[in-house]
Amino acid sequence: MSDRHYNALFLCTGNSARSILAESILNRIGVGKFRAYSAGSQPKGAVHPMALDLLRRFSYATDGLRSKNWNEFAAAGAPDLDFVFTVCDNAAGEVCPVWPGQPMTAHWGIEDPAAVTSSSERQEQAFKAAYFQLERRLQIFINLPIASLDKLTLQSRLDSIGKTNDTQGSAA
Repeated sequence: MSDRHYNALFLCTGNSARSILAESILNRIGVGKFRAYSAGSQPKGAVHPMALDLLRRFSYATDGLRSKNWNEFAAAGAPDLDFVFTVCDNAAGEVCPVWPGQPMTAHWGIEDPAAVTSSSERQEQAFKAAYFQLERRLQIFINLPIASLDKLTLQSRLDSIGKTNDTQGSAA
């Protein structure tokens, strides 16, 4: 068993909801093997309050979560990245910086729960759906035999995970 850990960066335009959820989930379920970060091309400057509320209800520590620019992860001294995942369609279409570490990339588009404004109940449902979809994808990801897969096979698996649409989970 390898002691190697992998760095993953989750990108979204605003870095206020989906990418923050993904960062939190992977840091919990991948502890010891993965270190997750998140950023945005045009960060909102604050984490969405419903994202924070949901994470707290699921017993996540939220101290230190912040909306940040993706340039932080392209600068000197940034962690070498093994994986970069876009979780929104807008970020997937943007020209990204050059990431240290020559990471593998994949698009794991998730509908934006912050875009739901019809009612607080519907928005809460949207945040839960995004959370459970990300959690399911990340469960699959952390169970990949990364070290034993060639790059082409690993890329295929990462792309396939991005098409996983299972939003099932137990709501709190």
